[in-house]
Amino acid sequence: MISAATISVIIPVFNEASNLHQLLWFLLNPKSANLLEVIVVDGGSTDGSQEIAAQYEVKLIKSPTRSRAVQLNLGSKEARGDIFYFLHADSRPLLNFDKDIIQQVSFGNQVGCYRFEFDSSKRLLKVNSWLTRFNGVFSGGGDQSLFITKVLFDKLGGYDIRYSLMEDFDLVRRIRKETHFSIIPKSIKVSARKYDSNSWLKIQVVNGLAMVAFYLKVNPEKIKTLYFSLIKNKI
Repeated sequence: MISAATISVIIPVFNEASNLHQLLWFLLNPKSANLLEVIVVDGGSTDGSQEIAAQYEVKLIKSPTRSRAVQLNLGSKEARGDIFYFLHADSRPLLNFDKDIIQQVSFGNQVGCYRFEFDSSKRLLKVNSWLTRFNGVFSGGGDQSLFITKVLFDKLGGYDIRYSLMEDFDLVRRIRKETHFSIIPKSIKVSARKYDSNSWLKIQVVNGLAMVAFYLKVNPEKIKTLYFSLIKNKI
């Protein structure tokens, strides 16, 4: 049954025209037999992202709210695949990601993610990348690209829309109470653009503050306000 499983890739977007074009080209040329559909959920882009999506064989959904949690939930409601794969527009999955994911599910792992490495040669970022191999409280962020069976996602009620930041860690926290969370021992490529306009140390401090606030159950809107007040290039 697993060999015939299908995957829905769900991509939340806001002003990602260039990245989206590259990602959709990668996913759809050629399209894997296991990839049932690609769903792009746009949060009000003004840079032509919607027009880029319209050039490809994808399902484009326009979200009334710019919020990854809202956008990902909207995409999942339209998705028809057995497995959802949530992917950021500035990430680059591996060539055989579909086979990796289906293999994990066949092993009994209903949910998990990849390791990642930055598209940068900076040494400190290599340390960050190396740390993604560990399956701890800091694993499962959106950059690592989450796969989850539709059955489990629906059982958990999807993303909590109160979180417009840390929505991924909230979901993973709930996942760990329900089942095992796995990390595929391969790395996808992710953008280091946030580090181009902020120092490495600043990003670590702000991420740390957001994580502490999250585990202390600080109001999600306050976490968002703190984060966005300190970081440039918030995409």
